[in-house]
This record gives sequence, C-alpha cells and structure tokens, in this order.
Amino acid sequence: MSLSDEIEKRRRAIKTDSYSMSIGEILNLYTSRELNINPNFQRMFRWNQEQKTRFLESILLGIPIPSIFVSQREEGVWDLIDGLQRLSTIFEFSGVLLGPDQNIVEPSRLSKAKYLPSLENKIWQNKDDDEDPNSLTAQQRIDIKRAKIDVNIIMRESDNAAKYDLFERINTGGSKLSDQEVRNCLLIMADVDFYNEFEKFVENSDFEECIAITDRAKDERYDMELVARFLTLRTADMEIVRQSLVDVGTFLSEALVKAATEKIDLAAERSAFDRTFNLINSSLGVNAFRRFDAAKQRHLGMSQVSAFEAIAIGLGSNIGDWNPDDPTDQAEFKSRVESLWSKEEFRNKQGSGVRGTDRILNVIPLGRSHFRR
Repeated sequence: MSLSDEIEKRRRAIKTDSYSMSIGEILNLYTSRELNINPNFQRMFRWNQEQKTRFLESILLGIPIPSIFVSQREEGVWDLIDGLQRLSTIFEFSGVLLGPDQNIVEPSRLSKAKYLPSLENKIWQNKDDDEDPNSLTAQQRIDIKRAKIDVNIIMRESDNAAKYDLFERINTGGSKLSDQEVRNCLLIMADVDFYNEFEKFVENSDFEECIAITDRAKDERYDMELVARFLTLRTADMEIVRQSLVDVGTFLSEALVKAATEKIDLAAERSAFDRTFNLINSSLGVNAFRRFDAAKQRHLGMSQVSAFEAIAIGLGSNIGDWNPDDPTDQAEFKSRVESLWSKEEFRNKQGSGVRGTDRILNVIPLGRSHFRR
C-alpha cells in the first residue's frame, strides 16, 4: 500500500469537527451531563493552587485558551480526551466539579497572581452574601463565561480506536502525565471495570515488597506499568510481538486496550500474578530484581526492569509448575535467579545501553526457558 493510500484509509477512519464554544456553554454541557470527565481521571488532576490561579488569570486577561478534544458517543454525549486540567480548574472554581464519589468538590480559592495580585483569596461567588469582597463580581463571572474555547470533536462515525490513539498522542508529547497514567486513562475509556480490577493487582504485598520503588515512581504509577508488562507479556506469542514491537510504550498501551476490549480472564491472570510474587518474595524479597554478584555472593545496586522482565515474567510463564509454599522450590528458584546473572546472553541484553524493544525480544524468551521445569 502506498503512502497516499495509507493516508486516505486513515482519513476515512477518523471523522472530526470543530468549533468555538463559550465557557458558559461548556459549563452547561457539564452540569447537564452532556460532557463527561470520567471521575477516575481526576486522580491525574494535579495542578497546584498557583497553576489554577494563573490559568484563571489568563482567562480574565483575555489570553486565548488552548483547544480541548472530545470524543462523541453514539447517544451524543462528549467524553473529554484532552483538557482535563483546564476544564477541571474552571469547574472546581465555579463550584460544579463532581468528585469520584459524585459529590461536589469544594470550590477552590485563588492565590495572588503575577498581573492580578488582587485575585488572592477570590472565590467564584458567595451565594449567601452578595457583598462578599472575596467574590468575583457579576461582570467578572460573565467575562469568564463568555471566554471562548475551541472544541475538537472526534465524531461517533470514527474508528473506535481513534479516541485512544488521539489521547495517547496528545498526552505523550510534553504532558505531565507519566506513560502509565496515559495508559490508565486509555483503559478507563476502554472498560472502566477492567481498569478497576487491573489497578487492584498493585495492592499485592509480595509485589510491593519485591519491586521496592520510590514514592515518586509510585505516584506516577510505575508499579502499574510493571503489572502491565506482566499481563501483556506473560503468555504473549513472542513471534507476534516481534512483528509488531516498534516502541515499548506503544506496545503496552495497545496490548492493554486489546486485553480490556477482548475481556481476558483477569481472575486467572491475578492468580498467576499472586502465585508468582508469593514465590519471588518468599525466596528473595527486596533483592529480587537487583544484580547478583557471584564473587561477593550478594545482590547489589537498584532493581532493574530487565531483571523484572526475565525473572517475574519468565517465572510467571511457568508458575503452574512451581509451588510457592514449598521450601525446596523456593531454594531452587533462588539458585536459578542467581545463575541467571552469570549468563552472558542475559548480561548482554540488559542495562542502560540496550534498547527496550531489543531487550524484551531477548530476555523474555530467555527467562521463560530459564525458569522452565
């Protein structure tokens, strides 16, 4: 297929529209439930008070607002794809933002701003006191509601995968969301029930102890990224992976959305996951994914993703043949992990100088073979 044919095919798959709307119109769409912000997305609503104030200051100064992206459902409701921080700030300040519990979030109070220092302590409106000096005036509220935002709409006639692809492209180009947070949003859009079950995997105490990640990494959901690697690669046909693997992040996103839409047996995956990390933790604990130095007979350094892929996914592929509660199996597993680090083919395919795609295509088959019984 030529480039022209590929462009034409994809253009036909994605149908869009766009027009300007006032903030007041967008507020009305949100309060009438015609514009949806999935409550789970609000975990990624991380603007601080200064950022919120600066954005509202920009609106009052007449500075143009960046466009937002929505996806139109069959029944006409819009799902927000991009613009979470901006719209959530407006909805929260004006007192209409719903939290995950479907209750109104307490309206925000602004701080001192660079060009409008008198914004300090300002609120949208005190309905019990029209004379409250901390309330915006009626004219100021009108000015905000009349400000325009360009809305880009993925029409319901589009390919079902279009909104996932657009969301990922928008939010992986300079966004403050981590790769896994973007991936989580894709899952929420695909199947929120799948996402809720997927999120529970990280609550496994054996897993938490083994991966030993920093608080910051946990905040950015790196723990969920490791689960994503386990879920998508444990039983994957590596020849099919080889044919499609261009970028690790894109592969994980597409494979997870596919797992959600095809309704894989998450109960079976959870059982394999729990058994795998029971054995890993009982045998090695926090040393599970740290390099083993045979000369010093101890583990050194930080946990490595290459070790996670070889050990956790390799063992997970064979976990039916291991008994996590058997001390003999625990000792054998520990010995096999230590011997893995002496294999030249493993050492050569892990570390900072190896591309993620090349590493995955080599260490996972090696891990599967190494932990086979």
